[in-house]
Amino acid sequence: MAKLRIKEAADLLGVSDDTVRRWIDTGALAATKDTAGRLVIDGRELATLAVDQARTPQTRVGSASSARNRFPGLVTRVVADKVMAQVEMQCGPFTVVSLMSSESVRELGLEPGSVALASVKATTVVVERAAG
Repeated sequence: MAKLRIKEAADLLGVSDDTVRRWIDTGALAATKDTAGRLVIDGRELATLAVDQARTPQTRVGSASSARNRFPGLVTRVVADKVMAQVEMQCGPFTVVSLMSSESVRELGLEPGSVALASVKATTVVVERAAG
């Protein structure tokens, strides 16, 4: 099983090194020492914490749906011509970009600062293993 250093764990979770150290100090995350005496975290334990820490923001945006990949966020940019538009949203730490008709942008009233819900459906998801 992978053993991750504190900085690697922090980068993967999108938090600071200090946050990971606090979690270790409070017992929320277990750490051991590697052969060089550095604190390391078991990859499986980090994955469990990542799932526990992931929270869907509470929002009333959207309606009931069977889609699981729904990301509430804030529209940050809209580039539109007569036919098509590119809408960029910031959904937590992720940027989601959608291409849609300009008519849809107008009907939805999308503009920077609008609260919206990105629903993602993909028939193919590529997963790569990190080198190292």
